[in-house]
Amino acid sequence: MKPTVGENIFQIILITFISLLCIVTIYPFVHIASISLSGPGEAGRFGFHLYPKDLDFFAWKQVLYQKKIWIGFGNSTFRTVVGTVLTLIAMSMCAYPLSRRYLPHRSFYTMIILFTMFFSGGIIPSYLLIKELHLMDSVWVYIIPGLVPTFSMLVLRNFFMSIPTEVEESAKIDGANDIRILISIVLPLSKPVLATLALWTAVGHWNAWFDAVLYISSPSKQVLQFFLREIVITNTDAETFGRSVVGNFKYEHSIKAATVMFAALPILIVYPFLQKYFVKGTMIGSLKG
Repeated sequence: MKPTVGENIFQIILITFISLLCIVTIYPFVHIASISLSGPGEAGRFGFHLYPKDLDFFAWKQVLYQKKIWIGFGNSTFRTVVGTVLTLIAMSMCAYPLSRRYLPHRSFYTMIILFTMFFSGGIIPSYLLIKELHLMDSVWVYIIPGLVPTFSMLVLRNFFMSIPTEVEESAKIDGANDIRILISIVLPLSKPVLATLALWTAVGHWNAWFDAVLYISSPSKQVLQFFLREIVITNTDAETFGRSVVGNFKYEHSIKAATVMFAALPILIVYPFLQKYFVKGTMIGSLKG
C-alpha cells in the first residue's frame, strides 16, 4: 500500500528530529575529544570543534602520567565492579521473595521499601549513620549504603513476577528449594533485565563523587570523578598537574578536556556490549506492577 502524503511528511519530520537529536547527543563528545587533542591556541578558540586542526597529544600525556588520576581510576573501577556485582546479588535476594505471592504480608513489605524511594533522612542523618557504622574514610562507604537501590529492585521484582509460576512448581516437584530455583532458573531467565540494571548501577557508581566529598578524607581512597571535579570545576589543575605545566594556563582547556574524555571512555566502551539488552530489559521489567 502506497504511503499517503501525510505519512510521508510525518516520516520526514521524524527522521529530521531523530537526526538532530543524534547530532545534539554526539557533538559534545566530538567537541571535547577535539579540544583534548588540540594545541593551546586551537583549544582556546571559541566556536565549534569538530576535529583537532592542530594535533597535540601533550594534554593526554599529562593526564596519563598523573598518579592521582590512576589512583582515582583504580578506586572507581573497584567501586563500579564490586558495587555492581554485590548490588545485583542483593537486589535478587530481595526482589525474589517479594515477587512470590505466597510471601506473608508481601504488599506491606513492598510499600515500606517503596516509601524509602520518596523520603529519606537527609544528609546530616546519613552522615551520622555512616559515622556510627564506622564507614568513614573506607572504600566500603561507596558500596554498602546504596547496596539495594529501590527503583531497580522493584523493576527486578516486576520481572520476576512475569516468570510463569508453572516453572517454579515443576522445579519444586523435582525437589528444588527456593535458592536452587533462584540460581538455576530465575536468574538465567532474567539476563536482559539484569544486564540493564547492571548498566544503570555501573554508570551510577562510575559517575558518583558526592559521597567521596562527604565521607572520604584520604587522597588514596578518592575516586576518579573527585579528581575530575577538582580539575574541571574547582580549577585545582595547577596543583594536580604541576605549576610548570598549567600554571600559566597554557594547556588548561586541553587538559580539562582530556581528563573528561579519560573519565568517560570506560563507560562508553562497556555500553555497546550491554546495549542489546537495554531496551528489552527495561520494557519487560515494567510489565507488571
